Amino acid sequence: MNTQITVEQLNALKLTGMAKRYQAALALPSHQQEDAHSLIALLCQSELEYRNHYRTERLLKNSKLRYNALLEEVICTPERGLSREMLLRLSDGMFIEKAENILICGQTGTGKSFLACAIGRSCCLLGYKTLYFSMNKFLENLSQAKLDGSYLKWIRNIAGHQVLILDDFGLKPLSPDARLAMLDILEDRYGKSATIVTSQLPVDKWHEFINEPSVADAVLDRLTASANKIDLVGSSLRRRK
Repeated sequence: MNTQITVEQLNALKLTGMAKRYQAALALPSHQQEDAHSLIALLCQSELEYRNHYRTERLLKNSKLRYNALLEEVICTPERGLSREMLLRLSDGMFIEKAENILICGQTGTGKSFLACAIGRSCCLLGYKTLYFSMNKFLENLSQAKLDGSYLKWIRNIAGHQVLILDDFGLKPLSPDARLAMLDILEDRYGKSATIVTSQLPVDKWHEFINEPSVADAVLDRLTASANKIDLVGSSLRRRK
């Protein structure tokens, strides 16, 4: 039996995990090699592990998260307004299955973006498609999509992600196009997927910020109807560092 041909065939079939594990098995002395049944089980396990790892790496890359943040690094204290119980409840991905949003408010430097990215990374590890936008990038992408006629494609792409993060909402005034785009996006996502929003403005100021009563009512109704609200307090973590 030509083992090299077998390796090449596994690679041709895109069974890369199996091919790597098979090569490792061939490198062992004959008395240490597994029997046929054990080898097949190991090959299948290696392929699953390889595909899970590759999928996770792809999800993390495509998410465009601002920070490579981990949930274990998030500071949870009563003084910050964030409990360990709340963080654990958001770490298992059930808020996505329930189509619940997460609204994170607090002054600059309190860790809003870091927390949102940590949750986003956790979602990627669980296999959920996640997409991050700072609001500046969101508005730039919207303008470009309007100019080149790809707006509907752009909206559909966002709808295809189970988790959407909009970071620093409220820093820059919204144009009429931006208000309607947010409404389109949230309408597509309502009851189906999760949206995470961070803002220096408290939620009760968002209606005034949107500055268009009918659109503001519709946007906030979809954002807050089923939402986990986190108000981070305390001094700037940047100054503390």
